[in-house]
Amino acid sequence: MGNSSTTTSGPTAAAAAATAPTTDSGSKGCNPKVSPTTGKRICCVCKETKAARDECIVMNGEDKCRQFILAHNQCLRAEGFEVEDNTPGALSSRSELLNLISEIKSRVQDKLTGVDFPIPQFILIGRQSVGKSRLVEALAGEQFNFVSGTLGSRRPTVLEFRNDPKLATSRWQILNTSTQVWEEKTMSQVLKTVSDAHESLGANVSRDPIYVRVEGKNCVDMQITDLPGFREFALDKEKQSLADQIDDLVSSFMHDPRNVMLCVEEAGDAANLSTLARCKRVDPYYNRTILIRNKLDKYYRDLTAQNINEWLGGYGDLPDNLVKFCLTLPFWDEKHGGPPKPFIKLRKEMNDRDIAEVKSKGASQQFMRYVGFENFARFMEKKIESLFTESIGPCLRKLQDLDKEWTDKRDSKQQMLQDTDPDQIVNSIRAAGRSFSEALNHVMEGTIRSEVNRLTLADELYEFHQWMQLQDFSQDFPLLPTDDFASLDQYIEYLEVPSSDQPLNGGAQFKRLKFECEVFFRFSDICVDVSKRDVIQARGVSVSQVSWQDVILKLLAKEGQQNVRNKIAYVGRRIEWFFLKQKEVVIEFMSHLKGSCDEHLYSQLFSKRVKMIQDNEICRELIYQKFDQALERQYGLFFQLFQNTL
Repeated sequence: MGNSSTTTSGPTAAAAAATAPTTDSGSKGCNPKVSPTTGKRICCVCKETKAARDECIVMNGEDKCRQFILAHNQCLRAEGFEVEDNTPGALSSRSELLNLISEIKSRVQDKLTGVDFPIPQFILIGRQSVGKSRLVEALAGEQFNFVSGTLGSRRPTVLEFRNDPKLATSRWQILNTSTQVWEEKTMSQVLKTVSDAHESLGANVSRDPIYVRVEGKNCVDMQITDLPGFREFALDKEKQSLADQIDDLVSSFMHDPRNVMLCVEEAGDAANLSTLARCKRVDPYYNRTILIRNKLDKYYRDLTAQNINEWLGGYGDLPDNLVKFCLTLPFWDEKHGGPPKPFIKLRKEMNDRDIAEVKSKGASQQFMRYVGFENFARFMEKKIESLFTESIGPCLRKLQDLDKEWTDKRDSKQQMLQDTDPDQIVNSIRAAGRSFSEALNHVMEGTIRSEVNRLTLADELYEFHQWMQLQDFSQDFPLLPTDDFASLDQYIEYLEVPSSDQPLNGGAQFKRLKFECEVFFRFSDICVDVSKRDVIQARGVSVSQVSWQDVILKLLAKEGQQNVRNKIAYVGRRIEWFFLKQKEVVIEFMSHLKGSCDEHLYSQLFSKRVKMIQDNEICRELIYQKFDQALERQYGLFFQLFQNTL
């Protein structure tokens, strides 16, 4: 495909060739064909659907990629290009596209909790008794009734309609959510299942949808989610609670930016359209709102040649960019039973009557295309096809990302099984410990991306003092350099250390720690008064000459050693505490290397070993335990070194 010189044959070759780029002297490798509506070149549009089509053909062959070819062609049509579908069954392309999106949604999105797929959804909203149910019946092409008891519907119903001219009678299916299999049932069985699903909720609502598919020769190719109707009045507290729950449920769907809202209202004064007002609050520019004004026949007498266009436009209360339909859905006196004639014939008669009535009043062509059910159905079929086509590329990328994510998880678990094998567990833990210690060296050299345990100097000293008290080390030596400081706050205020107000960790924090320890150690003077008698005693009697330096050293050895020991103990504990805080920093450093721009600078074993440390509690505890023991041992050696020097 594309610039490839491979010659394709068969029915899909023609469809693929319609979008294949050609070369000319004016454009390098780009088809010069330009859209008459957008002015864009054909090679500059629909790149996502083209990539999905080409990848499918390379991986699976053209015969298995008809949905992707048709989706790309439809995207080109939406951009204004004339593309003919020469593939077999092109008339059923819309149904196949809807089936493809439906399968992705039912098998992936609704199965994997928390997975956010870029799949558009049409939601049907409105008050009770405005004609939502009758609109659903008109889309299905036959009359039925979802009996949901006296409390009405209380959960979403996902309705998929497929047009199949070959079917003499409609075919009904319901999705078994546990097996993800569509089960064919009679209409009465489906209606009972839907009714039971609503009744089982009592006076509560649920976000868990019911999935129903209807195939028939009178169906409109589309997919919508029918939501419970808004309740304007409630007679008691229980019904008011239910009305509030329904408001919350429907509002959550309305706030989802992927959802296109089909707002059903009763035709009338635009200022009284309460559901449209709700839509405006979440979609102020009506970018994803379609208004359907039902029961147009009630206003035939009010329409005249002078006001018809103003009425259709909403008398200035409705913005020009809002897509707004006016129609009359089939109705009859239900006291006498079912419809007086076939439902599909009633639907046709109402449509023709709406168009004839509005046309006779002199409505402009601008508004005529938004009058009647058939114009609405045609618009929705094209709208759904366009939106779903645009979503195929993002869906494919999401599936590829999920595939990579789950492949990485699988490989990680397999590696974990291998590392925790009884014959390898000791070597695996030692290897993880070596990687941990090597990563600590890199952290001490400085790492920009690490955010764990970053502390200002004040926070660092507060936490250190708290740790000393918890470890019961605070009795071993004073935590302040001199008694002149009444509190830690006074000591912090006295300090003038570089970057003291910057949250740091790793090597940068250690460098700042050394500045603070140097300040602390400068207070290692003799804190007692030295008398003349002490000086004379220190000078003593000697055959050789005694210098004043010797006298000072003697005085320091007698009075200053304990103070220096305290300062050394403080510095040792400060360093020990610092390294204890770096454990989480090291783990973060190791775990964030994979996929970063710094990955090639460090050992690939870091990403591999950190998985074992994070996921295996025994491994992590053993490494941390050895790390803590090494710190305590080093503290002892550090203190002993200065003790021997003194």
